[in-house]
Amino acid sequence: MITIKKPEEIETLREGGRRLASVLVEIAAAVKPGVSTSFLNRLAEQLIAEAGGEPSFKGYNPYGAKAAYPAALCVSINDEVVHAIPKHDRILAEGDIVGLDVGMWWPGEKLKIKNEKLKMTRAMATDTAVTVCVGKISSQAEKLIRVTRESLTLGIKEICAGARIGDVGAAIQAHLEKNGFGVVRDLSGHGVGHAVHEDPFVPNFGRRGEGLQLKEGMVLAIEPMATEGTWEVTLDEDEWAYRTADGKLAAHFEHTVIVGKNSAEVVTTA
Repeated sequence: MITIKKPEEIETLREGGRRLASVLVEIAAAVKPGVSTSFLNRLAEQLIAEAGGEPSFKGYNPYGAKAAYPAALCVSINDEVVHAIPKHDRILAEGDIVGLDVGMWWPGEKLKIKNEKLKMTRAMATDTAVTVCVGKISSQAEKLIRVTRESLTLGIKEICAGARIGDVGAAIQAHLEKNGFGVVRDLSGHGVGHAVHEDPFVPNFGRRGEGLQLKEGMVLAIEPMATEGTWEVTLDEDEWAYRTADGKLAAHFEHTVIVGKNSAEVVTTA
């Protein structure tokens, strides 16, 4: 069911999104050769707690995978598109590109207990992601990251009350394909706020003027996922990590946005 967020819920999303954005900035700054993906996850859990929130990914399993997601952070390297589980033996190396995807409920229970005013505030979920380089990377990898980030900006610019979901997808798709990159079809953006994933689906491809009409107060996670080669993906045996079918690089960026009358408000900015 698609929900329109109430004014007090939007205020909670704004504050939670701001705090989550700061968390992601610190995680990204810790990326360097020799760091394990499990270290980045531990840092994410620490920073989320310090922000007064709770991880929204940890323990999440909406798709019937054999096990719930075990971490606060998704750390996807090179050909991994999204949802790769952090591990002690996954060590970042010079030349890698790394997708960092994190979600948070805010306020968390501990913060609400400490603050009487927040006891009546319903926790809301926000979601954000970036792809970063590990040391020096190839010019093609740099282009993939840059163009995917640009496609997120272009998709968000399409958002306002009365726009169609197809307008958003068409803008993202056109920019990625113009630059020679694939657009993942099997994964998409989504509604967010009351749950980690809500309706509607927000594909990163489409036709202008088609799809659901956006309404003021909707909250969406816009997240282009681009590939260096084919857009097709495969699912790992752990039933979480998606990777490119041809083994080529992938990049992923994401913001949580509020649909406004004339534009979108990005809440996941530090």
